[in-house]
Amino acid sequence: MTQSKTLRRWELALLLGVALAALLGVWLDGAQAALSDRVIRLHVLANSDSEADQALKLRVRDAVLAEAEELFVPGAGRAETEELLRAHLYDLAAAGAEVVGEAGYSYPVTASLVHDYWFPPKTYTDFALPAGAYTALRIEIGAGGGQNWWCVVFPPLCTTAACDFQETAVAGGWGEEDLSLITEEDGGYVLRFR
Repeated sequence: MTQSKTLRRWELALLLGVALAALLGVWLDGAQAALSDRVIRLHVLANSDSEADQALKLRVRDAVLAEAEELFVPGAGRAETEELLRAHLYDLAAAGAEVVGEAGYSYPVTASLVHDYWFPPKTYTDFALPAGAYTALRIEIGAGGGQNWWCVVFPPLCTTAACDFQETAVAGGWGEEDLSLITEEDGGYVLRFR
């Protein structure tokens, strides 16, 4: 075999590898996009990275989740839940502001719903969500310059209502393919990037 034939085979193998990687990327992007249409993420930003502000962030998170949990209507879909959250942004921010005030701080707390907000991949106890653009309920404390906290507010996977993760996800409209994508139940590979 000549050197040019060997080189062409390597070129062909490399080209096929690149094509397969591109197809896999398109498929994963489509799966993430379908999943993001069924999810509302929660994004809580601390005022700063100080130990006190980080602890305050977690207390604000708990108050906002408790307030949000009262808004959920059993059997409501993502669109209905988004409208409920949008209609109660003031109440959600007020719940966080109350915690801030009780802790002796005067930081403002804002709540907003943001579409197409980019999240990196995130692994939780029972599941992992791929990187991508999601709708997010953003709670910003003060300057919002500190480390943040993420979870899923719909389906309510980070509230006390989410005792059984899979049951809660299915009630929120997720199918077997969605669960398989985030829980690795299919035994497939999960791509992780650093």
